[in-house]
Amino acid sequence: MSKTISPSSMAPLLLVVAVIGLNLRPFITGVGPLAADIRAGTGLGLQGMSLLTLVPMILMGLVAFVGPSLQSTIGARRSIIAALAVLGTGSVLRLFSDSGWALVATAAVIGFGVAIVQAVFPGVIKRMFPAHAARVMGLYSSMLMGGGAFGAKISPIIADATGNWRMGLAWLAIPAVVAVLLAWIYLPSDGQSRPAGNVALRLLKRPRAWLLMACFGLVNGGYSSAVAWLAPSYQAQGWSGPASGNLLAVMATCQAASALLFPMLIGREGDRRKWVWLTLAFQAAGFAGLGFWPQLAPSLWAALVGAGLGGCFALSMVVALDHLAEPALAGALSALMQGGGFLIAAIPPWIVAVLHDLTGGYQAGWMLHLTNVIIVMILTYRLAPHTYEKALPMVKEGPMHDPKFAA
Repeated sequence: MSKTISPSSMAPLLLVVAVIGLNLRPFITGVGPLAADIRAGTGLGLQGMSLLTLVPMILMGLVAFVGPSLQSTIGARRSIIAALAVLGTGSVLRLFSDSGWALVATAAVIGFGVAIVQAVFPGVIKRMFPAHAARVMGLYSSMLMGGGAFGAKISPIIADATGNWRMGLAWLAIPAVVAVLLAWIYLPSDGQSRPAGNVALRLLKRPRAWLLMACFGLVNGGYSSAVAWLAPSYQAQGWSGPASGNLLAVMATCQAASALLFPMLIGREGDRRKWVWLTLAFQAAGFAGLGFWPQLAPSLWAALVGAGLGGCFALSMVVALDHLAEPALAGALSALMQGGGFLIAAIPPWIVAVLHDLTGGYQAGWMLHLTNVIIVMILTYRLAPHTYEKALPMVKEGPMHDPKFAA
């Protein structure tokens, strides 16, 4: 892709970033408010319902590891457009999901498309907006989280209006088609410079990549559990589907606002850790509230969890991109962080379901995530900026087309 973007091209590219981000979460967040109808229509139990989050998360993890190879062989633009088409196709297939396993299969199809976009797009953003990568990553993250709010709010409305929970999920094909068209028209062609050799394998030999994976995974496990079980946990306390969906929408809206705000506050350079710790403190307060005082201030707990998750997601992406100056290499590191991270994040919704079956409630699950937040607070201490070059010295060994980058 071109290294400089003209002012006239800036607005369409920002629109592409926003619309692509908008498509990456509604297919997950739309499920929770419709959980009762889905279970009645498919016969899925709690652990079966957890697969609607677990399977896409696993795919997000596995596919992210091949993101650098996809960019090298197919190209970022083609990969993104094809992945968005797959996402839309999976949404349409939900109209014909007559069984629980068929619905899980559509989640896998959509998750595969989302995984490719997430693996490739951050590097594209850094290449398109080299001087504003943090802020544009904030926009992308904000729209990603905003899409979650969009799905949680609109899906139950459409399901109620049509009398069909499948329509409440399948309508998400519409924004996917819009994203495909905008990406086709405005996303620039790939440049000539692409990472050579197995960059992913080279990065995996560095402990810093594994540290980033662990932090990203433990935090986003809180997100995957929240979108899966926040609405059902309040439905179990007598809330209606739309009311619990509103609670999920509050969480996702605060995620979006936080994901946009924090990258604007941190500046282009500097130590991001104090901001990461602030977002983790928000999460800790929110999960503690859900666990110990769920009826005291449900909207506040949802808002705190959302603000913490959204800000931490965006800052994690910025920290990964900060480690390496070369966009292709930074994008590869971001893809690996997401790969390992989403594999970790896929498991907690299932664990929460198991804990629910054992204890009869959701408190143990929320306490699990409070513990994870504390662990990440400790691990984040190692992410000081002065450690970046020492942790990933590969950038000094030659440009990305240098044979030395081959594993």
